[in-house]
Amino acid sequence: MTNITQPSDFPIIDRDSPKCVRVCQNRTCKKQGAAKVLAAFTALPIPGVTVTASSCLGQCGNGPMVLILPDMVWYSGVQPDEVSLLIENHLLGGQRVKQMLYYRFHPQKES
Repeated sequence: MTNITQPSDFPIIDRDSPKCVRVCQNRTCKKQGAAKVLAAFTALPIPGVTVTASSCLGQCGNGPMVLILPDMVWYSGVQPDEVSLLIENHLLGGQRVKQMLYYRFHPQKES
């Protein structure tokens, strides 16, 4: 078996590492209801998933923004009543919620 090594500055994303949900709590997202989105995530805890309040994710005006790590999946305009859908489909089911994906990082493909 060959052992492949990576340079120390090469980012390695471990897809099997625990998931983390980051919910932006900066000014614009907060005005758009991000505190309620964060509360909805924390009200439905998932084993092995950490939910954290985040500082600005740099996508102001498109919030509330939710970033799921290590998947690097961005959701925009997330509303509190949509959190259970994200939990069921993405966090538990492993399927992205296409209609909620942030278009700048996850462009919709024309069919």
